[in-house]
Amino acid sequence: MATNGGNGAPNYNGRAYPIEDHTYDVIVVGAGGSGLRAVVGCSEAGLKTACITKVFPTRSHTVAAQGGISASLGNMGEDDWRWHMYDTVKGADWLGDQDSIEYLCRNAPAAVYELEHWGVPFSRLENGKIYQRPFGGMTTHYGKGTAQRTAAAADRTGHAILHTLYGAALKHQAEFFIEYFALDLIMDDEGRCRGVIALKLDDGTLHRFRGHTTILATGGYGRAYFSCTSAHTCTGDGGAMALRAGLPLQDMEFVQFHPTGIYGSGCLITEGSRGEGGYLTNSEGERFMERYAPSAKDLASRDVVSRAMTIEIREGRGVGAKKDHIFLHLDHLDPKVLAERLPGISESARIFAGVDVTREPIPVIPTVHYNMGGIATNYHGEALTKRDGNDDSIIPGLMALGEAGCVSVHGANRLGSNSLIDLVVFGRAAGLRCAETIKPNERQPDLPKDSADKALSRLDHLRHANGGTPTAVLRARMQDVMQTNCAVFRTGEVLEEGSKKIHEVVAGLPDIKVTDRSLIWNTDLIETLEFDNLIAQAVVTMDSAVNRKESRGAHAREDFPDRDDKNWMTHSLAWLDPKSFKVTLDSRPVHTYTMTNDIAYIEPKARVY
Repeated sequence: MATNGGNGAPNYNGRAYPIEDHTYDVIVVGAGGSGLRAVVGCSEAGLKTACITKVFPTRSHTVAAQGGISASLGNMGEDDWRWHMYDTVKGADWLGDQDSIEYLCRNAPAAVYELEHWGVPFSRLENGKIYQRPFGGMTTHYGKGTAQRTAAAADRTGHAILHTLYGAALKHQAEFFIEYFALDLIMDDEGRCRGVIALKLDDGTLHRFRGHTTILATGGYGRAYFSCTSAHTCTGDGGAMALRAGLPLQDMEFVQFHPTGIYGSGCLITEGSRGEGGYLTNSEGERFMERYAPSAKDLASRDVVSRAMTIEIREGRGVGAKKDHIFLHLDHLDPKVLAERLPGISESARIFAGVDVTREPIPVIPTVHYNMGGIATNYHGEALTKRDGNDDSIIPGLMALGEAGCVSVHGANRLGSNSLIDLVVFGRAAGLRCAETIKPNERQPDLPKDSADKALSRLDHLRHANGGTPTAVLRARMQDVMQTNCAVFRTGEVLEEGSKKIHEVVAGLPDIKVTDRSLIWNTDLIETLEFDNLIAQAVVTMDSAVNRKESRGAHAREDFPDRDDKNWMTHSLAWLDPKSFKVTLDSRPVHTYTMTNDIAYIEPKARVY
């Protein structure tokens, strides 16, 4: 039990944890694309803004985004935001909120031009306009033609955007707290978020950040799986903090597998490679996507291509000694095109697969890439929960963006190049909302006396865990269960087994062992804290998948092969008891309305490519 002494410094089991206090108007946790865009917007509005990040901002995972950012600029032919909206609704398999999708697609062109004006070095056409490439599921005339909608900076678009946004953030008075690990949210008795507790990694000091609004932009939890394209830092810290604060996560069963991760390493090969003319073949040399998606072929949506590849492998037409992967061909393309538009891909293939893309195919396999689920929000970025019969109750003082959030523009499946536009459009929206609702330097009430107790109790418990099982062993078990039992194809039997096994991993938590007691650069402790975040989201993902008895987007159940709009066109909500790890499930309706009269609600229909 904690007792507070001095300046609110708690003691646990006789160990003192002095805390340094900070007060800001807005606290942004995470310095990827959405976090930095929110930092720029808030600080530009005169709000005192802090950005807490566990890695240097330009090392945030947005830096790894390759293929591009979608917007109906119309530089390569006619285009319209309404066509972009139709494609996004269809790609989401009608689980996306159509008001949010309209907001995204309407504001996308302005967001891209804003990035251009700030200095993003987009690839250009001879006439000086921004180059745009085709991407999976992107069409013109409501599915009748192929859209070239994805603006790109070669195949390093995320890198260019992240560095530009960090430069823009530094122009304002935002303060960065770099290599600070966020431990937990501070919630008051009225259910308002009041800030966050963080551990400074280089000296082990603890910091309490108080603010009118806390924005979680901490990324996804791809590292819950064995094979993923995510960086090792992608441990879903924001989602886990929300769960521990008693808040639900939305649509966690929808996990996107990218069709083309390099076999053996998981390193991403951008969808832009197929947008430039690349194609997939099986062991018979057949371009098999023509059978699964006769119109879109290799540029069908990611869930469709991933399932097609998995079927080819399962039916014995995989390539390699074990017939367990597929070939991606770029060797027919002009080497000048590869050098100009896909230089990073050529380098990655050489390093991670030993392949010269101008002469031989790249071995690829579907790999976990993106979490459609997260903290439910509206299109302002304000976090939502289900309270008193209201499906859209706002959680005061809390926002979520990017892969940490679920504004639900991606629904059951995200279209490629919609992630980067999601970051900047809704990062901007959050900044605008903060500017509307917060007065700069307005006085804040004192924090509850026990505001740090929950976070520090957890830190103390894990720091001194002295069981017999290393964190790495439990993490490997979790990743194996998720990869085996919650993958591209699912059945009730496989998912039920997965639920049993993932809860068995949870049962091993009391026996976890942390070898170093120090708070200073203790990688074992940090990995344990990250594992604690991952396992919470692995459990709610698995149990949400067990519960959804249909196939929709990335959630493909062989025992329920059809989409069921009557019973399941609803968002899943999942709460987690932090002690027992029991999952409580509920739902909230999909927003089947649009923001304006400029476009009507897009009615569900069969999703074919």
